[in-house]
Amino acid sequence: MAHWLRTVRLSIKSVLLHPLRSTLTVLGIFIGVASVIWLLAIGEGIGRAAEEQIASLGATNIIVRTIKPSADEMGDGAYGLTRNDYVRIVATVPTVAKAIPIRILSREFRYRTRAFDGRMVGCTPDYAEVTHLKIDRGRFISDADVEGENNCCVLAAESATHLFPYGEPLGAKVMVDDQFYTVVGVMKSRAPSAGIGGSLAAEDYSKDVYTPITTLWRRNGDMAIVTKPGSFQRDLVEVSQITLQVDDRENVLQTAEIIRNTIELEHEMKDFGITVPLELLQQARITRLMFMLFLGLIAAISLLVGGIGIMNIMLATVTERTYEIGIRRALGAKRRDITRQFLVESTVLSVAGGSLGVLAGLLCRPMSVWIRMLLFHWFPESMEALPEIIRTVEPQMVSWSIPLAFAISVFVGIGFGVYPATRAARLDPIEALRRN
Repeated sequence: MAHWLRTVRLSIKSVLLHPLRSTLTVLGIFIGVASVIWLLAIGEGIGRAAEEQIASLGATNIIVRTIKPSADEMGDGAYGLTRNDYVRIVATVPTVAKAIPIRILSREFRYRTRAFDGRMVGCTPDYAEVTHLKIDRGRFISDADVEGENNCCVLAAESATHLFPYGEPLGAKVMVDDQFYTVVGVMKSRAPSAGIGGSLAAEDYSKDVYTPITTLWRRNGDMAIVTKPGSFQRDLVEVSQITLQVDDRENVLQTAEIIRNTIELEHEMKDFGITVPLELLQQARITRLMFMLFLGLIAAISLLVGGIGIMNIMLATVTERTYEIGIRRALGAKRRDITRQFLVESTVLSVAGGSLGVLAGLLCRPMSVWIRMLLFHWFPESMEALPEIIRTVEPQMVSWSIPLAFAISVFVGIGFGVYPATRAARLDPIEALRRN
């Protein structure tokens, strides 16, 4: 044990004799280790954020949406999901525990002199639970409102701010298409949901006004007329979306296929789409693992470069210390002693770099927040243009990345130090002494 301690002390002393060279060598390992930890943490943060967005849709949910077909297929302008589709699914698919029909229209909302354009969402009481909406004041739509086709509405937080910047909205009457709706509740602010590939578009809840779907059907009908300069478009849509909750997670994929077949029987056009969050969640997890593996390989290249730097420095050290090696061999040092000496020196360099890299890796989260603040300060427009998941993502430390990165750094130090150490041990003592 004492022999090993003496070897370590000598190795540290040899390393400190050339501080600049040793620092540059340590820097290579430091960058490699820090890169492994940082890239895996960033990959984990992005992956988790994507999974949380999908999970927010509900692992037991199935989302059926109306999709507008091509102009050649539409004919009289009628397309999409119907009330009959909704009734048939509820009546014939036993694994469906809850079904929520939704109709969305773009409308102008008025209160006295104030007005804004937003979404009128016809729904049922379960809509708030499924979309994670929280009540701020008043109440949400009730079963009695749906059954009685009551002329009431609930405002999203920003909708309430637009129409009632100073007054109390509860009890007031909001005008839509020359018809009045009594405000019965105001929701808390909710962040928009991000789009998920081509499966589901991003949805902004900030300018919504919620009303019983039966009231919307009675007052607005199914016809939606869109006028643009030089064009007139008429759409006949009964239901924009049906969100279904399945009784058990194990039944989700099978139920989705049954629903697809049930709707296709009554639809000649491809005017609907089905999104299964559970399916997307499984795909996202596989993608996250592949993404992290890819980032890990990129970071490993940095460690490889650091290892080559150690080998380069150690080979130069062997050349410089040829006379010293010759003296040690002449005094009785064995080849294994010389090998051990140079291996310990390369290991000291890699351990020093690995330790500093781990410390830098632990600072990943606060450093990323600080860097993001600086980027927002210097390039506000460019940062705002980035997707929300990139602007708000926070690195999530992967617990196993720290011991893994440190172990790899030590392995790199030993692996890339073997050849220089072996070369030093094989020097002929007489030839080594002559090179002074």
